[in-house]
This record gives sequence, structure tokens and C-alpha cells, in this order.
Amino acid sequence: MRVCTTITEIRSALRRAQGSDLRLGFVPTMGALHEGHLSLVRAAKAACDAVVVSIFVNPTQFGPREDLAKYPRPFERDCGLLQKEGVDFLFAPSAEEMYPQGSVTWVEVEGLSEKLCGRSRPGHFRGVTTVVSKLFHIIQPSAAFFGQKDAAQCAIIRRMVRDQNFPVEMVVCPIVREPDGLAMSSRNAYLSPSERKSALVLYRALSEIQSCFEHSERSAARLIAAGKKVLAEEPGARLDYLEIVDPESLGSVPVIGGTALVAVAAFVGSTRLIDNILLGTD
Repeated sequence: MRVCTTITEIRSALRRAQGSDLRLGFVPTMGALHEGHLSLVRAAKAACDAVVVSIFVNPTQFGPREDLAKYPRPFERDCGLLQKEGVDFLFAPSAEEMYPQGSVTWVEVEGLSEKLCGRSRPGHFRGVTTVVSKLFHIIQPSAAFFGQKDAAQCAIIRRMVRDQNFPVEMVVCPIVREPDGLAMSSRNAYLSPSERKSALVLYRALSEIQSCFEHSERSAARLIAAGKKVLAEEPGARLDYLEIVDPESLGSVPVIGGTALVAVAAFVGSTRLIDNILLGTD
């Protein structure tokens, strides 16, 4: 695995490796890798001739009171996991490399970036789309692989790709869960044993909504009420939002007639966790 830390270095390495018909897969991450990330790597390996993974803890998607300073950075461990998976290139730039002094240019998807996590984390999605745009320009992948756990992020990046005419195929892979249902996340490492138990309420609430939907409930208000009832039974969790929206526009869906995204965010202790399910996909 070739490890590159500068834009010049990764571009040079990819130029030497690429043939005219090489299909290049790209998995952008912030490191602290877990099985969810590795499932994206495996999907990229299966679909592409070569795979690039990036590890970059992007400062512009963190708010002033968020966890940028303490975000886990086990770089050597991550390198070992990627090496084992047969990744071809790792791009691990510094913040100074990605954001030269005096940078003032942003990429923002208006109308979507203010929804779901964007409402409670102002500026978050602007940071995400800016850095992903930069990475797409640097790597120039044929396909980019993202996880369904970040469903709003996927919808926003998909719109950015369309609007900016990026020649990149967006591949969204299923959520990977622990055996008890907890969605895998780098932030799960922050949870104490008691908080880890409390965190299961997110999936219980989504499962209750799924069950109600399967029993023919189609009113979003009643489905949300059923989920909130489950969440209210767990004193260790503080709800940020529970919404049912269109998976592409992220707009509210009063009555479910097609596919709908059920998205939840909650604080367990000081850790903010997100999860989601899709309804009406059969």
C-alpha cells in the first residue's frame, strides 16, 4: 500500500498507476476505522481495479463546541487494517495541505444542507461537501463508496455530484451493525458501558417504526410518535431529532406512499449518535 501525504504525491502516484480503462474506487474516511468502513473497502475492491482510501479528520465539518480535538486518530492501526484489506493507495493529508492558508472557497448544497444534522450542526454539511469536492478533484475516482448510516450526507453529496457534473458513480452501501443492532460508528468508542447499553434505544425506536409500518401504518406523525415513545423510555438518551423524509430531497413525508428515510439523532451522555432505516424499499 502506497501512503501519500501531499496532493502532489497522490496525483503523481495515481498518474503512474492509471491506465486509460482503469476503474478507480475511492473510500473517503476520517479514520478510526471499523467494520463499517472495511465493508466499503471490500465493496470498492470487488467493483474496481484499484482502491484509494483517504484518512482526513476534516476540521471544517466540526462546530466550535464539537469533538475535533478528541476525535480518535489511531493512524498506525488504521494503516494495518487497510494493508490487510489490500488497499492500493492511502491518502492522509494534513489540514494545511487540504486548506492552504487564506482558503475562502466553499461548496454548499443549498436547500439540503440545512436539514436533519445540518439543522443542529450549522455549517457541518458545507464542510463535508467542500472537502469531498476537493478529494474528488484530487483523486478523480470512477466510483466513490459511502455508508448508508450517513444517509443525509449521501443525499447531499449525490446532489453535489449531479449539480457539479462530477464523473463519479456514487455507491451507497448498507449500514453495518453490531450483533445487538447498534450501528457501527467511530464515536461508539466514547461510550461507557452503561452509555453503550443506552445507545441501543436508537435502533429499538427505528425497529418499532419498522414494525408499525409493516402493520400498515402509513402516517408519518403516528410512526414518529411510536418511535419517540420508545426513546422516552430510555433516560440515558436525549433526542436531537426523529424525522421521516424523502431520501433524495430530505423533505418531510406526511404520508408514506413510496420509499421514505427514517432518521434519528440523539445524545447518549455527551456523544451524539445517528442511525436510520429505509421504509418501503420492497
